[in-house]
Amino acid sequence: MKKISTILLLFLATSIFSQSPWTKEKGDLFINFSYTSISDYNELFGDPDYNTERNITDRTYQIYGEYGFTNKTSLVFSVPLKSIKTGEASNLLTGVANTQSGTETTFGNIQLGLKHQFYNNGWVLTGQLLSEINTSSYDDATGIRTGYDAFTFTPQFLAGKSFGKTFLQTHIGADLRTNNYSSNFKIGGEFGGKITQNIWLIGYIDVVKSFENGDVNIPTNNMLTGLYVNNQEYGAYGLKGILQLCDLGLTVGFGNAFFGNNVAKQTAFSIGIFNTF
Repeated sequence: MKKISTILLLFLATSIFSQSPWTKEKGDLFINFSYTSISDYNELFGDPDYNTERNITDRTYQIYGEYGFTNKTSLVFSVPLKSIKTGEASNLLTGVANTQSGTETTFGNIQLGLKHQFYNNGWVLTGQLLSEINTSSYDDATGIRTGYDAFTFTPQFLAGKSFGKTFLQTHIGADLRTNNYSSNFKIGGEFGGKITQNIWLIGYIDVVKSFENGDVNIPTNNMLTGLYVNNQEYGAYGLKGILQLCDLGLTVGFGNAFFGNNVAKQTAFSIGIFNTF
């Protein structure tokens, strides 16, 4: 079970937070270093779809961790370092660019939270409360924003079950945002299995739908990049692979979207390395 719980921490390594219902054992520390890239895009989902003013490359370097306070309660944390570049002005509405090209490298929204396991008998049932801190930044000259200009509180219910060499897990919850941003509903699931002695393959689907209950004033240049604007939503799917060597391992994955609003129409790729102490 300890090996299974280590694997299940990795399912959303390309996302900000893992959705695994399994908690760490008391005193155990799990760390994952990951790199995610959405490269050279200029089209966003919308109704209709629309273009950003400049080509954008969005890179994230992230530390994700879990620490077991008890066998049923874990501290979870995530520290993302964003490096976002805006390049060529390929979609000008007036013939003159409003934004400047440039690169911003700074923190995104740092997250902290607690996960508590309520039931573990076949199925594992867990509650999780995450808080996202307003640690991002915005540069008006380039329109680059590295996170939401808000605090976010995310209550979630997590459920999972292992079936020998395969597993299933699901999550449901909401992102409740301050500063007049809309909140959103979220739901998803993952299924995977061990295909060789050291390799796991996982497929996932995630859906985020905005409640459209916010009216935050987004600066014009930020709208031209579409970075962390209001009412972002998506339906995403992807695959992840894990190579496990004892407590050390590697992860690779990609994610794409089959619908969305105010998010990039581009595949995200990730790679990571993890260890349990």
